Amino acid sequence: MSERRAAPTVGQVVLGKRLQELREAANLKREEAARVLRVAPATVRRMETAEVTLRIPYLQILLPAYGVPEDEVTAFVALAEEANQPGWWQRFSDVLPDWFSLFVSLEGAARLIRSYEPHFVPGLLQTEDYARAVLKAGTIGRSGGAEAIERHVSLRMARQELLRRPDPPHLWVIMDETVLRRPVGTRPEVMGAQLDRLMEAAESDRVTLQVAEFATGPHPGAYAPFSLFRFAEPELPDMVFTEYLTGALYLDSRREVSAHLEVLDHMTAHAASALRTRKILQECRGDL
Repeated sequence: MSERRAAPTVGQVVLGKRLQELREAANLKREEAARVLRVAPATVRRMETAEVTLRIPYLQILLPAYGVPEDEVTAFVALAEEANQPGWWQRFSDVLPDWFSLFVSLEGAARLIRSYEPHFVPGLLQTEDYARAVLKAGTIGRSGGAEAIERHVSLRMARQELLRRPDPPHLWVIMDETVLRRPVGTRPEVMGAQLDRLMEAAESDRVTLQVAEFATGPHPGAYAPFSLFRFAEPELPDMVFTEYLTGALYLDSRREVSAHLEVLDHMTAHAASALRTRKILQECRGDL
């Protein structure tokens, strides 16, 4: 029986897709690959979709059956061993939902992160107090208690180390004006410090912030928050993450990704420019 993981790493996603491509290039169906391993076809499917770890003995049998040369088998196995190593976020497995683990992995591997946020400041730019207030008001605060909230705050702050790396991704966020106008926290200092953090981030050459102002009216993205990840690795296509109350969806089909990219481009063209957004942030800060 294949061992299930809480969530795949990006390396497992990439290698799973490559494993599927190699099988298809060898003109083998999953049922035929499964017979080579003497396992159920579902096991092959779960490896290709990164639902389970890439079991090294299986790879050492499958890859030669797919016609992969010995030196390439060795290289693939080495990559799989590295990909199977748990990410840093696994230390938060006590509070990290299974569906969110992949998000953290994608976030850490992306070259470009484009997001639409209709309700709150994105997690990568939240202050501790703002994050704590948001979490306390949500389902975590109602069901998890103070200890769970603090663990989630710690996780959110750990994620922000991503932007302090020597080679951080470019973070490009479009926020509804609602994000800036909705009070968060019981003290005005919470929103004040959060706006200061956004103004600081807006000065970074690796962060682009835009505000979708009320005056521009409705726009095609006004459904739910979502993020689009783009990677340096050519093997990994753009992926979209969208969250709902009890879970999330990960989309990688060309049609769905293209639809979200088109919406982001539309909103980018109609939202306040990065320069105008800095002025809006300053105005909001002055209104407190």
